[in-house]
Amino acid sequence: MTDTRQPYPQQPHSQPQPQPQPQPRAEGGQGQTQGGQQPYQPPQAYSTQSVRKPRTGARTAPRTRKARLRVARADPWSVMKVSFLLSIALGICTVVAVAVLWMVMNAMGVFSTVGGTISEATGSGEGGGFDLQSFLSLPRVLLFTSIISIIDVVLATALATLGAFIYNLSAGFVGGVELTLAEDE
Repeated sequence: MTDTRQPYPQQPHSQPQPQPQPQPRAEGGQGQTQGGQQPYQPPQAYSTQSVRKPRTGARTAPRTRKARLRVARADPWSVMKVSFLLSIALGICTVVAVAVLWMVMNAMGVFSTVGGTISEATGSGEGGGFDLQSFLSLPRVLLFTSIISIIDVVLATALATLGAFIYNLSAGFVGGVELTLAEDE
């Protein structure tokens, strides 16, 4: 059996290559069957007579596959893990943002200006008023922000897990949320 496929498509301006044709065998040879007929030749998978045209790459209309899916159940354990990690990331971002904001405000002199004004307004004749700069120092602000972030992590994780349980209960009654997903090709 010979492979008649060509490795590259022929260009329209080039001449097709002639394909070797099987030669008939002489009488009495091995190539003929009884009655003088040729042996059966299966049809060729690739036609060598036609020339393939190059693809332009432009498609007339894009195909879109759509699937309607239903979220029947949310696993509370996986919801808890994901919400815990997202809450920790949000807490870290909050602490970093507060630290950067405090440093920018301190560099601009906001605390000293506002602190001087409050000290003058609340002070007595000796000058001993409320000291805003010592009250809003960076360690105290970061400690307060860290406590708020830890409380946020605990509450957000608990509420998300509780939300998954409530969703599972309501999905048992109404069937869940239906989504239509589309894939563009």
